[in-house]
Amino acid sequence: MKNVTLVLGASLKTERYSNKAIKKLIAHNHAVEAIGLREGEVDGVFINKEKIEFSTIDTVTLYLNPSRQEEYYNYIISLAPRRVIFNPGTENFEFMKLLKEQEIESEIACTLVLLATNQY
Repeated sequence: MKNVTLVLGASLKTERYSNKAIKKLIAHNHAVEAIGLREGEVDGVFINKEKIEFSTIDTVTLYLNPSRQEEYYNYIISLAPRRVIFNPGTENFEFMKLLKEQEIESEIACTLVLLATNQY
C-alpha cells in the first residue's frame, strides 16, 4: 500500500467526484480514509462523520467548497499531512497561506486527473 490519503467531503453518491476519487485511489493501491456528511461505505472505505485523529495521513484531498473548509483548518493542520490537494471548486488562498506557514504543501489540482496521468 502507498501513502494514506484522506478524502475530505466524501460522498456516498456515485456521481460525486469525491466518490469517484475514493474508487480511483483504491484502484491505484492507495490507502484511503474518508470524512463526509453521512456515514457509509464506498469500496470498503468507511466514511466517518467525525474528525478522526488519523496518524498516518500523507495527503488530504478536498471536496469541500471554501466556505465549508474553515471549520477544518485546525483539524487538517493537526494531521500534519505532506500536502493538501484543492480540487476544482475548492480553491482557497486563505487556507493555502495557513498551510504554507505550517510547511504543508498545497496544490490546486484534480485528484482524478493526477491519478489518470500517473502524477499522484
